[in-house]
Amino acid sequence: MERAENIARSIDVNLQLSLEQSVEPDALWEALVAVTGSAENFKSRYDRASRTNVMRWLTLDRQYPSSIARCVAAARDNARTVRDVIPYEMWQQINAMNIMVNQAADDAIREDQPVGFYRAVKEASLLFAAITDATMSHNPAFEFSKLGRLLERADQTSRVLDVKYYILLPKPDDVGGAMDVVQWAAMLRSVGALEMYRQVHGTITPRDVAGFLMLDAQFPRSVTHCLLATEGCLANIVGPGTRHTVEVQRRLGRLRSQLQFGEIDEIIERGMHQYIDDLQTQLNGVDAAINTAFFEYIPPAETFAGR
Repeated sequence: MERAENIARSIDVNLQLSLEQSVEPDALWEALVAVTGSAENFKSRYDRASRTNVMRWLTLDRQYPSSIARCVAAARDNARTVRDVIPYEMWQQINAMNIMVNQAADDAIREDQPVGFYRAVKEASLLFAAITDATMSHNPAFEFSKLGRLLERADQTSRVLDVKYYILLPKPDDVGGAMDVVQWAAMLRSVGALEMYRQVHGTITPRDVAGFLMLDAQFPRSVTHCLLATEGCLANIVGPGTRHTVEVQRRLGRLRSQLQFGEIDEIIERGMHQYIDDLQTQLNGVDAAINTAFFEYIPPAETFAGR
């Protein structure tokens, strides 16, 4: 559900940026394909990264695991298998969202102004998260749900930032210009951050936007906030830790410390795109460690040699 929301946010920012004349239209959509990390999947079935093709791929394509339709359908299937242990309201909301996506997606892509559809996807996902928080017991199952949502959000926030900061970075003479500021404002709006950013920094600059989305511990969609909250979820699940969860805590703690005590100028000097690439690799490592610690079957140690 979180991924469907974030895909909708990514498309929404591209639709807003495409209204400006400072970037070639296809360049925006090529950038969006690139930061998904699934360019080969796209190129195997589409000949050009046009607006229609990329929107169809990210919204409807059932062969792409991260399309909105595929994510919502998979979430519904997962919810159906655990209907006896989740509140009815959660099932009702996820089912309603699945119906809405299936009925409206085709029209959304064909229309000249599809923003309303993607806004509806974002609102439906946010409503699902609110229902989960308000109706589900805050037990380990709830903490796992929250943990997964936070890790996905951290990854997607970094990807949205990567679209603008690296691939769509303007020429040196255009940095700080009117079009550049409009694009940064559109990107902040796409992650619901514009008003909160202005309260902290006021003027929009690339450096401050990157710092806010990467390092601000109070904004709920920043990478640092997500990782801090993820550590809290993990602590609520396992307590002080066991031998199976030490690797998860080590990987997560190292990444959280790297961000919590980092400086945006150091990140920019290193290279924002390279930093985000490394961040996403480390997030994948955390995911793999969680899978190993909690979900993989680990056969018991052999008691007798040769047995």
